Amino acid sequence: MELSRRHLLTTALGFAALPNAGLANTPKLVGWDDLIPPGVPYSEIIGEGEIDMVRDTWLPEFDENATKLNPVLDGAYIKMPGYVLPIDMSTAGVTSFIMVPYVGACVHVPPPPANQLVFVDSEKPWPSDQLWDPVWVTGIMKHELQSTTLAHIGYAMTAEKIEVYEW
Repeated sequence: MELSRRHLLTTALGFAALPNAGLANTPKLVGWDDLIPPGVPYSEIIGEGEIDMVRDTWLPEFDENATKLNPVLDGAYIKMPGYVLPIDMSTAGVTSFIMVPYVGACVHVPPPPANQLVFVDSEKPWPSDQLWDPVWVTGIMKHELQSTTLAHIGYAMTAEKIEVYEW
């Protein structure tokens, strides 16, 4: 509803409304491709790297595009799907995790590039019996390059809501 109509309705009802008061913010739906800045093709982020056929391992080579982040997402209120790679876990569940684009990323295979990883903090624990389920995470996305023992991470997010991803 436009501001003038809302103002007229709320004034007629006997109370004043603040701009956008009571209106829920709708998160922007974001996919993993959106984390890469416009104009940077994914194929230019990952090079061939080292392949060891005997040990069945691959250590990809990332170029400087791997840490380039999409400027539109810094501070954006978003909702995106992914998988949970637990960092802080208790009997109540997971409160910090790396959100990855595919199941098993960073555990049994080389990690994706930094601009394909999101460090998520949540006040409400995600149940530990649902770790293999894909999730929707809603919250504020930030640019925050950081290194962990598992991977270099490009984004950080404080989860307002985590829910099972429904197909």
